[in-house]
Amino acid sequence: MVSSIAIPSIMEVGKHASANLPKVLHSLGATKPLIITDKMMVKLGYIQNIQNILSEAGFSSEVFADTIPEPTSSSILAGVQFSQSQAFDAIIAVGGGSPIDSAKAISILSTHGGKIRDYKFPNLTNQAGIPVIAVPTTAGTGSEVTRFTIITDDENNEKMLCAGLGFMPKAAIIDYSLTLSLPPRTTADTGIDALTHAIEAYVSKKANLYSDSQAIAAMKLIGPNLRTVYHQPEHEQAREAMMLGSTLAGAAFSNASVALVHGMSRPIGAFFHVPHGLSNAMLLPMITEFSISAAPERYADCARAIGIASEQDEPDLANQKLVQFLQDLNRELNVPTLAEFGASREEFDQIVDTMAQQAKASGSPDNNPRVPTIAQMVELYQKLWN
Repeated sequence: MVSSIAIPSIMEVGKHASANLPKVLHSLGATKPLIITDKMMVKLGYIQNIQNILSEAGFSSEVFADTIPEPTSSSILAGVQFSQSQAFDAIIAVGGGSPIDSAKAISILSTHGGKIRDYKFPNLTNQAGIPVIAVPTTAGTGSEVTRFTIITDDENNEKMLCAGLGFMPKAAIIDYSLTLSLPPRTTADTGIDALTHAIEAYVSKKANLYSDSQAIAAMKLIGPNLRTVYHQPEHEQAREAMMLGSTLAGAAFSNASVALVHGMSRPIGAFFHVPHGLSNAMLLPMITEFSISAAPERYADCARAIGIASEQDEPDLANQKLVQFLQDLNRELNVPTLAEFGASREEFDQIVDTMAQQAKASGSPDNNPRVPTIAQMVELYQKLWN
């Protein structure tokens, strides 16, 4: 079997790697960068620091800071209009998954036109847009190394998966020092998101030797360090491990796929505005338990890579430990239930069938070791309330 592998052409990895942004711009032949971010990144001073780095190297930059958590088709349109107002030849995306996903979509629409719905999977977008340099400030989404973006359609609250080589950043700056100020909630949600990426890439029906190697390496980094960074946010060694683990997990699922957790997670985020990593965390223990019977050896490998099962453990024992670990992790990291998050049960009951249908339509559940019916997904959604 031949696997088509794609990662950014340029990657700068290490503490203060963001100082190399001018070098990356020079290598791309870019002279007029647009920084795409959110207001929090501006408030925290990240953007001023980056503009100072660019200015000292002779680059003048503009900032679009109106991206939003869980980006929508209308928020993307505002960015496209800003992008087209000047002759920008590079985009520097700074922040978590939402600004980076926004930047990818803005890059493509600014170049090729249309609406973001036109690029919804199963359509594949392989034509490049404005080159994107992704600078993640969370250790979670892996968006800096993926050929995907997730945008919610304002008209029907559908979280659309958009895919293709055109959405792959041209460069990624992996600077763990940018994560040292993350609050515990964001650290937990993005960390479990990264763990989910690694597990799902490894058990996916589209897994391959390359994605396997990235996924296992990611789990070995994330497993022992996620709780550490939650309780000790300034622990640099653990932060570095989480950042690299997140990037490796992103490379794993970008070159394999995600599966049922992500398929069911997107509608939760779209309808109830639950942050993506948090909705993944809500689902991960339950979906893992549901899926294990179809790939017991694979899930046992995950348990061993995370460090909660030994090589001598039989698959059944390793998988029991895996499910227990994921349940305990959610409790320790204070992951709320959907009800505790504030979702309305009445609204949930009205739309749960639509959520299951949207999850199925995304294609991700079909990559799961155990492929559920829509009725089974409705049952799984209902368990979120127990």
